[in-house]
Amino acid sequence: MFDSLSDRLQSTFDALRGKGRLSEDDISKAMREIRMALLEADVNYRVVKGFVGSCKERCMTVEVLDSLTPAQNVVKIVLDQLTELLGSTESKLVFAQNRTPNVIMLVGLQGSGKTTAAAKLAYLLKHQGRSPLLAACDTHRPAAADQLETLGGEIGVRVFRGDGKDAVRVASGAIREAVDHLNDIVIVDTAGRLQIDEEMMREAVDIKHAVKPDQILMVVDAMSGQDIVNVVKEFSERVDFDGVIMSKLDGDARGGGALSVREVTGKPIKFVSMGEKPDSLETFHPDRMAKRILGMGDVYGIIEQAQRVADEQQVADTERMLLEGFNMNDYLSQLQQIRKMGGISKMIGMLPGGERMMRQSGARMDESQLTNIESIIHSMTKEERLKPKKINGQRRRRIAAGSGHSVQEVNQVIKQWGEMNKMMGKMRQAMDAGPRKSKRKLRGMMRDMGMDGLGRGMGGNFPF
Repeated sequence: MFDSLSDRLQSTFDALRGKGRLSEDDISKAMREIRMALLEADVNYRVVKGFVGSCKERCMTVEVLDSLTPAQNVVKIVLDQLTELLGSTESKLVFAQNRTPNVIMLVGLQGSGKTTAAAKLAYLLKHQGRSPLLAACDTHRPAAADQLETLGGEIGVRVFRGDGKDAVRVASGAIREAVDHLNDIVIVDTAGRLQIDEEMMREAVDIKHAVKPDQILMVVDAMSGQDIVNVVKEFSERVDFDGVIMSKLDGDARGGGALSVREVTGKPIKFVSMGEKPDSLETFHPDRMAKRILGMGDVYGIIEQAQRVADEQQVADTERMLLEGFNMNDYLSQLQQIRKMGGISKMIGMLPGGERMMRQSGARMDESQLTNIESIIHSMTKEERLKPKKINGQRRRRIAAGSGHSVQEVNQVIKQWGEMNKMMGKMRQAMDAGPRKSKRKLRGMMRDMGMDGLGRGMGGNFPF
């Protein structure tokens, strides 16, 4: 989403890093570059003016100009201001403790992704131990209720459709349905329009008055430019929503709307959607997003992804691998973990400089590369998977023929396994050589980081 903006900002910082001292002209030139980068990303011009003004004022201080590392100070100032622009701190959903069910109402324009966002939010809450019910209150768009019911079926969440004619009655009926079936949350999917019109706004207000939602979230298409600002302001005045779900943040647009909405409305971005799958809705962390925009990566995000897909058996497998070694079954398991975490490209994109490296190298890291390796491993016998060192030339030719790949590709997979196994051996030696306390600390660190989910390949080569 922010590829072009990230490249422009990083190029500006690279130019500053080559200078031992910064003059006022250097700062002014850098701020002009940042201003142009933001405007080209379609960020609202008033937001750009305030952002650049604040950055320049802080950069012109004596502490920065006379510093031994002035470029680093400028980067930190821009990072701090960008984090503040995006919201400073994480904003969580707030639920009423003395009310059941809690009601979350989604509003937005047609095509912004409300129905999909409703299902993703239900999936997220379900995995947090909640029991959500989806209310199909979009009675205007053909097949909207069918779409929601299909999505609900995929994630195992019930959908209430009512009479399918009156949105207010459907919303009210969903509350009664939730009480009868012990659902503690109702997610109300409302109708959208291509343009803001009085009928849509009046219906949204009527639903709000009928169900008295605890949270109203506006779904905003991240691919919209600064024109979305006027739309968001209108919704804020009429419906007074509590936060934003930013959809389609994995798209190819410039992302100006995402950077403008928080500053213009004062409403926090609560969630971002980074893909099409039900588990692609993520809590929005302004500091992490700011770092990714500036090319600093999101290592915490990788760790959280690993923890999310890890389980007790995988932790036990990690312990075994440290003691006994790393076989092809373990390698296959790690490929599956990487796939669950969003794929290779997503993981590398969250590493510092990862997205820029991929763009500059032109590397393509798609799911087919994982599939190719999986097919090669599946063509091995049980004995070969457990003891890969036994795979000689004749066996490699048989595996290649069975998987439909070349011997060279089989050799590459075995080489990658060897590098990962060497890394596990070094970790095992470190544990054996250190005191008992260090062993416990290393094991605890691996559990906390979800090391098995990160893939032992993090220390060696990624499988591409």
